[in-house]
Amino acid sequence: MRARGIDAARPWTACLAAARVSTALFLVLVAGSAWTQGLATQAESVPEEKDFVAESGLPRWELGAGVAMVDFPLYRGAAERQRYWLPTPYVQYRGDYLQMDRERMRSPLFERENVEIDLSLNGSVPVDSSESRARRGMDDLDPTLELGPELRWVLLRDERRTARRGDTFIDLRVPLRPVFAVSLERFEHVGWLAQPTLNLAYKNVLGTGWNLGASVAWLYGDAGYHRYFYDVGARDASAERPAYQASGGASGQQRTLTLSRVRGDFWLGAFFRQDDLHHAVFADSPLVQRRSNHAMGLAFGWTFARSSERVPTRE
Repeated sequence: MRARGIDAARPWTACLAAARVSTALFLVLVAGSAWTQGLATQAESVPEEKDFVAESGLPRWELGAGVAMVDFPLYRGAAERQRYWLPTPYVQYRGDYLQMDRERMRSPLFERENVEIDLSLNGSVPVDSSESRARRGMDDLDPTLELGPELRWVLLRDERRTARRGDTFIDLRVPLRPVFAVSLERFEHVGWLAQPTLNLAYKNVLGTGWNLGASVAWLYGDAGYHRYFYDVGARDASAERPAYQASGGASGQQRTLTLSRVRGDFWLGAFFRQDDLHHAVFADSPLVQRRSNHAMGLAFGWTFARSSERVPTRE
């Protein structure tokens, strides 16, 4: 049987190194996407009481580094979990056509006062089927990459800053992303995913400097996307794992909480995400062992360099 995933046991050193780098990049991507689903609560440092006035702006770019811990299931619906401690490079850039921060990378394709269309990025890590009781004997899963447009509509924005509170806003984000399976051997389109997400952000909670975010996301995938993760073909079927073919439709719901703070050159963030597959169209797949699960993470770091050029503050 040929495993489709990245195989760390390959004898050739160059490919082994590339596989490790690729896996690390996808882990960083997944950790970042989890924070993104929690909302834009890590965008900027919250000013102290004396700073609730207009300033000259923020640095054009900032550089930093930190460490992140993420703990999540092997895949959505899996019983087994994986935990990683990862180095976390931090690059923040506030350009005219490209903005990048801890929360996301965005390049507005269309922008108005309360509506914009950006590029949206997400993904999943590779899965070694030997580590999963439900998938044992099946092909490994390659990591996936998702890249597509995202509509963001600000429903409520309250910027009445005081010493005891900061900005509060609610927005709706609707990304539509093609999904690609990626490895050293292939780059293959496997399906589509939509993820309407309702977000709430509350910055500088009770004047403490902490930023709170909460979100609810409804996921929808086509048949190709669901089959990639949850199909059981005839050759992989057994008495304990009957054959199964997934259809397109609802992919479940995710609820996320985030907490973050920036103080001087240091920043700290944490998230907790609950994943509900009870109403997913593939919930009856033998590869779904748990219809309710969770992921969580913690990150901290230090900003060590920033530009002298400053640009106007923007959300």
